[in-house]
Amino acid sequence: MTRKLLGFLQLLRPHQWTKNLFVFAPSLFARKLDDPQSLLVVAEAFFLFCAASGAVYVFNDIVDAKADRVHPRKRLRPIASGAVSVPAAALLAALLCAVSVGLSFLSDRSFGAVVICYLLVNVFYSLFAKGLIIIDVLCISFGFFLRILGGSVILDIYLSNWIIICGLLLSVFLSLGKRRHETVLLAEKGVAPGPAVEHYSPYLLDQFTVVVTAATLVSYMIYTMDQHTVEFFGTRNLVFTVPFVLYGIFRYLFLVHEKKDGGDPAMVMLTDRPLLINIVLWVILCLAIIYGT
Repeated sequence: MTRKLLGFLQLLRPHQWTKNLFVFAPSLFARKLDDPQSLLVVAEAFFLFCAASGAVYVFNDIVDAKADRVHPRKRLRPIASGAVSVPAAALLAALLCAVSVGLSFLSDRSFGAVVICYLLVNVFYSLFAKGLIIIDVLCISFGFFLRILGGSVILDIYLSNWIIICGLLLSVFLSLGKRRHETVLLAEKGVAPGPAVEHYSPYLLDQFTVVVTAATLVSYMIYTMDQHTVEFFGTRNLVFTVPFVLYGIFRYLFLVHEKKDGGDPAMVMLTDRPLLINIVLWVILCLAIIYGT
């Protein structure tokens, strides 16, 4: 019984829930984190995205079960290993999907639409987009971005166009790092985590990454210096957070290229101490500048 419960928990991939912290980003930059009521609403959005992402991970494992059984690492996943049956996993996915969609619409209809969009994008990715070069990366990226959008619509927060662009580009950046890790894995061990991976090369992905990295940094820098941003926060000091963003991106690139990591962005951010410290310091500085003025 305990083994089966652990299998169900493993199916939900709790360590991946850190991605859902993106829903708090709009509240941070809209000065809503010091409002208990708003914080409670966004916390609810976070847990609903945890349920929705859990449903997505279970569905993905069901679809990929056959391929996972011959993968050196993924063969240990609950469905691939036989610890959880496909019917039981399908029931769990359906329940999580119903709960996340139902409660999302009860909270806010626009937020409910975002959650449905998130589920549909991921179903499309699992069934079709995994084999479509570039489209697969954009689908993964859109999953990150929809979390930011969800955190915005549930509180009816206006998002700067530069923040929207920066969030989308950052999502693409993380997705490219994930794909590069997988192409290296394919080259070294002959293991392809997805059907589109064989069409990529590290060189091609590096070219994509150069463009996206530069665009991400420039869009964030413009946001910190934008006149609307300065007027809204009443300070120009947000520009001092740029070095932390620069270090974070460079550190992640170092892990992808030199440490051959990056296959799981959430795990990288949780386990790499310098990167984690940098993120914490960035958040603290943002809080001090935004809420201290």
